[in-house]
Amino acid sequence: MITVVDYGMGNLGSIQNMLKRIGVATIVTADLQAIADATKVILPGVGAFDNAMTRINSTGLCEVLERKALVERVPVLGICLGMQLLTRSSEEGELPGLGWIPATTRRFPNHPGLKVPHMGWNLAQPSTPSPLTQGFEEETRFYFVHSYFVAVDQPVNSILKTTYGVEFDSAIQNGNIYGAQFHPEKSHRFGMRLLRNFADL
Repeated sequence: MITVVDYGMGNLGSIQNMLKRIGVATIVTADLQAIADATKVILPGVGAFDNAMTRINSTGLCEVLERKALVERVPVLGICLGMQLLTRSSEEGELPGLGWIPATTRRFPNHPGLKVPHMGWNLAQPSTPSPLTQGFEEETRFYFVHSYFVAVDQPVNSILKTTYGVEFDSAIQNGNIYGAQFHPEKSHRFGMRLLRNFADL
């Protein structure tokens, strides 16, 4: 069973549908007790960094998530904005992030001809071996929609890299905590593989 956290800022239906397609039981919930009982957690996210952290901090969700991730050490997967929330901070906002992965979130630089947001399919190349990326094809592609990217402090925390004007960390890991900048729920067989790997942890 995977618990998808509903704090009002995620593609919850799409994630649940993709997990259902691969035969994984899920619950989508905002209930703190249900999240406290979770054995695996997905933290989705679409929108602004500060808005998301405000919701997480104001509802008691932060304390519950920290216990799951840092004390009980259950597998946690942040998706899109949810991955950025795992970092210390974002250039998009002023509030601190969860800080579970030593990394920062930055805005794409202004490059001639480079459209922001980065939107569409792009390659993701393995950078550090991880159970989340086990069995990936030689050319694995995912669907991206984002204006900010994550840069890890240490290479060991980067498990996938993607290039869009700059090279950035498109999937990250720190122990039981994982992040994916792209949308696996919109990435067809590639996304199914990643979510299957997460379910099998």
